[in-house]
Amino acid sequence: MNANAPQGQDLEQARTHAQEDVRDLRSKISHLGEDEIGLMLTRARSHYAWQDKPVSDEQLKQIYDITKMGSTSMNCCPARFVFVKSAEGKERLAKALKPTNVPKVMKAPVTAIIAFDKEFWTELPRLFPHEDRRGHFRDKEKHSFDTAFRNSTLQGGYFMMAARAIGLDTGPISGFSNEIVDAEFFAGTTIVSNFLCNLGYADESALFQRLPRFDFGDVCEFA
Repeated sequence: MNANAPQGQDLEQARTHAQEDVRDLRSKISHLGEDEIGLMLTRARSHYAWQDKPVSDEQLKQIYDITKMGSTSMNCCPARFVFVKSAEGKERLAKALKPTNVPKVMKAPVTAIIAFDKEFWTELPRLFPHEDRRGHFRDKEKHSFDTAFRNSTLQGGYFMMAARAIGLDTGPISGFSNEIVDAEFFAGTTIVSNFLCNLGYADESALFQRLPRFDFGDVCEFA
């Protein structure tokens, strides 16, 4: 146990405060409205073209501050983010892209590299202070990788929702070489890339019709 973790009466007070905070929020709002759900998911789109309108560092910090509050297993928070804004950074990133994705990245105000630290577990005493869980991952490379990949992907989803929540549009990209991105941006570290996400204010004139989705009965069942 981390010596800085709350104990005894302090722990009880911390738990009580957390429970009251959730009850207070639920008393104010029980669910989002149709338009809000539309903004986040049902009418939101992945975008490919962008207005010439900047995204500020303050907005990126706000997105992260929302994203970091999303749940991960053992509060492990393995995701790491690189915000590629400069021309030099875009040129480095372009080396890894499939040709069709180069103009999407070059014209986007910001491209976020959503990555993860394979040795995230070394930070667990700080993030999960009431019990030392490092033994669950030490010398277990595959388990550590799978946990980091799964939870950073989850954090990437939170990231996109956070960006939409503050009024930005998103364009996730998987058509690139992770190996090249890792060599360009994470060489000599334990961090590796997961996926890319363009951020900005979309030029909707590039959109095409929404593609089909499965119905509930096609992919869902009860057990």
